[in-house]
Amino acid sequence: MEQTAFLKTISDHQKIIHKVCRMYRNTDEDRKDLFQEIVFQLWRSYPGFKGESKVSSWIYRIALNTAISVFRKPGPLINYTESLPDYSENEVSKDQEEAMFVALKKLSESERALIALFLEDYSYQEIAAITGITENYVGVKISRIKEKLKTILIK
Repeated sequence: MEQTAFLKTISDHQKIIHKVCRMYRNTDEDRKDLFQEIVFQLWRSYPGFKGESKVSSWIYRIALNTAISVFRKPGPLINYTESLPDYSENEVSKDQEEAMFVALKKLSESERALIALFLEDYSYQEIAAITGITENYVGVKISRIKEKLKTILIK
């Protein structure tokens, strides 16, 4: 029963994982590997998830930490999960989407983590809880990141 609930949670929130993978990896193969590693890390921590935060916040925290930490570790990723359908957005043109992801990749890891949460409409309070920094500092960092992205996208 626990496995079924976990797979439903992953299926319902896979958009989050795909976005993190796209922000932190350049090739499809690397994105798939990272997706699998994130799902594995979510599975490992699933029994400890007590529902004190939103499921999406928990997934973001695990996904971002995994993307950053696995990036620094050499060696193969763990192949774990069943394949899930690919997520693709239809809200913006592919050119606009690609330009944004190119710009996002020019940000530091911590900046990417913050702006990803902001773009998902998390409040500063929620972002602070996920990242462990103060709400005021979240506001300052988001403002600076927006300016940085404007500069990158205008060039």
